[in-house]
Amino acid sequence: MEKKIAEIRKEFEAASFSEIPALIEAYWEDERSGVRNLIGKYEKKLDALDKERERLEAMRQYEHEYEGQYELICGIDEAGRGPLAGPVVAGAVILPKDCEILGLNDSKKLSEKKREELYDEIMEKAVAAAVGIVGPARIDEINILQATYEAMREAVGKLSRAPRILLNDAVRIPGIAIPQVPIIKGDAKSVSIAAASILAKVTRDRLMYEYDKIMPEYGFASHKGYGSKVHIEALQKYGPSPIHRKTFITHFC
Repeated sequence: MEKKIAEIRKEFEAASFSEIPALIEAYWEDERSGVRNLIGKYEKKLDALDKERERLEAMRQYEHEYEGQYELICGIDEAGRGPLAGPVVAGAVILPKDCEILGLNDSKKLSEKKREELYDEIMEKAVAAAVGIVGPARIDEINILQATYEAMREAVGKLSRAPRILLNDAVRIPGIAIPQVPIIKGDAKSVSIAAASILAKVTRDRLMYEYDKIMPEYGFASHKGYGSKVHIEALQKYGPSPIHRKTFITHFC
């Protein structure tokens, strides 16, 4: 007895990507338009998966370059150098060799929902992952660049496994003896750095949501401390909060 199209659809929906080719082959001779549409839809999904895997493979160029010499490769990136308020956060992530996390990319190119999803997958799959956080008072004390380096050193120091080499987004971190490779726009060129950028961004955004609950008048949940028009107007109306960077707001209040 011929299966109903609804039953076949459920088979496709329940299948993993590795099982889809066998399903396509099984129903290839079925001429019903509903089945042909299903096959066409899932062929496109397989094609998109192939392209995504090609993109991720291109983002492993630095990992492949150093994996023969170094066992534990760590990506480093930060979030929050530019805002007027809140901490700067650094992420450090060591991924397993040839780890596949579909959709992994520079955090700035991803939606908040996608970043949250990828954060969970990164934390689940990583060999080791950690963040370093440096607050506004320290940023004012030593300047944002030095605070960023401090956050990066903290993140590396908190890793449960000691990395053998660091792939950094653009910078060379002083005070670390581990070999380092600064990569311009590294969060779009290295899976390790991309993972670190997501870790840093999601961690910082979550902190800004918590600050928003305490000080809702500033709108931290919407602008995350960056110098938006709404933020500057709130700053001028209410004055600086305890998490504002005093050295960043001299022109606004």
